[in-house]
Amino acid sequence: MGKVNAHGSVGHLLSLMEHWDVYNEGIPHIMEATDVHSLPCEVRFSYTKTKVFDFTATAALAELNLKGIADSKDNWTDIKDVDRVFSNKDTKISKYGEEHWKEDAFFGYQYLNGVNPILIQRCTALPEHFPVTDEMLFSSLAVEMEHDNIFLLDYNRFDGLKANIVHGKQQYLMATLVLLQKTLDDKLMPIAIQLKQTPAEDNPIFLPTDSEYDWLMAKMFVRSADSSEHQLNVHLLRTHLLAEVYAVSLLRNFPMVHPLYKLLVPHTRYTLQINFLARDLLISEDGFFDKNVASGGESLFKILQESTSSITYSSLCMPEDIAERGMEDVPNYYYRDDGLKLWVIIQRFVEGVLSFYYKSDDEVQQDSELQKWLSDIFEHGFLSDENTGIPQHLSSVTELVKFVTMVLFTCSAQHSAVNDGQFDYGGWMPNSPFTLQLAPPTTKGTTCEATMLNTLPDIGTSAQGMATLWLLSKPPFDFVPLGQFPEEHFSEDIPCQLIKDFQEQLEVLSACIRVRNIGLDIPYTYMDPALMENSVAL
Repeated sequence: MGKVNAHGSVGHLLSLMEHWDVYNEGIPHIMEATDVHSLPCEVRFSYTKTKVFDFTATAALAELNLKGIADSKDNWTDIKDVDRVFSNKDTKISKYGEEHWKEDAFFGYQYLNGVNPILIQRCTALPEHFPVTDEMLFSSLAVEMEHDNIFLLDYNRFDGLKANIVHGKQQYLMATLVLLQKTLDDKLMPIAIQLKQTPAEDNPIFLPTDSEYDWLMAKMFVRSADSSEHQLNVHLLRTHLLAEVYAVSLLRNFPMVHPLYKLLVPHTRYTLQINFLARDLLISEDGFFDKNVASGGESLFKILQESTSSITYSSLCMPEDIAERGMEDVPNYYYRDDGLKLWVIIQRFVEGVLSFYYKSDDEVQQDSELQKWLSDIFEHGFLSDENTGIPQHLSSVTELVKFVTMVLFTCSAQHSAVNDGQFDYGGWMPNSPFTLQLAPPTTKGTTCEATMLNTLPDIGTSAQGMATLWLLSKPPFDFVPLGQFPEEHFSEDIPCQLIKDFQEQLEVLSACIRVRNIGLDIPYTYMDPALMENSVAL
């Protein structure tokens, strides 16, 4: 029998989700489950979704096997052959990437609107360990920084890590530093790349004026580092694992009649099962990362642990994150433009619903189920780290609205932004290689096309990775967009009207995004509510 909650009703999921589990020290805790069938039936995939998911994965692997490339250890000998792996599954953007991946403008664009749009920050002072000089750039860095034209990418979390061994070969994952410059025509162009954190004679600063393959190889090592940063920190940790914490805490602490259960449960759909599968197939020993990715093996959990320790509440709240990174007025930053509008729409909806149920700050403070939900999240999601800024107690309706907005945004919009474009930007593997099998150049003038081809992952590893990205990016057949609630949890007139208002505002934003995209070479769709899953369901 379920436990009786403070409202006097029985939370039927509560007894089933009673225990947290520790998958690995130093990262968010997970639900306790020995297999998929030990999950409560209410949170599992439907029968049809399970069959479709399994069939899709099997079909992708079968296609590679039929082509005889799934297990190939050979290196690429012609870059054009990469297109033959999944040529029938190209998207408009993956084809654009194939045609433009060598171009500096496309390289810079991806840090605004690709799958990792949250790393880039305005550079107001050059890091001491990145000794770029005016002579290198033929311009004054100080003047450019004063005019807010210089930006930084810093992959320092990889410093000192030993990359994985794939097929018996040592792989390479570099802690790169990159400077980008906003040009007069509002493009973001890379102007200097250092592949290791510590300056040294064998760690040159690569420049656009270097030879074609020196510069291309430097950018490849950056894109490879970004692939691991994106997959482990930006995607897995900051959406999937946090969404699981929010979901488990919700099921543990709220009865079905509680307004916060009604508000948030649609945004937990399928999250627990997809995360179980990710642990079983992707980040487990002998999983995809272990077998194919530079950041797999012994480094994987070190990266996740360091990433967990660096999460802050403000970085999960989009308006604050944009401001902290100094990205408020950078042109063509569609992730920011669409996301901030969406944040306001979600916040307005959350405020309306919660203000209906909580008439005063005292009611928030006295809601023991709410406070336990929050303390569970602080303890099990953020490991009781006060430095995160995650609240341990909510004392006002305003504080509650902000926190719930963050949760809802993370489970829908943010996941869409960092998930849905994976095949778009990684379907052409050289644009986003998840591993590299030769060490980076230590002197200039030593690279050529053959160096590049031998550095890229071998054919089988490339094919496995591209198949995985295709599977993770494929829209599910039972897609539920943000704002749609197939199960009607609210019955009162005001919340029901607020849902209709929410849906109308999302439709207006969606229409504006579609109109904007007509004029773009690369349409930005990942923050379009009509194309956005309501939960972390894939």
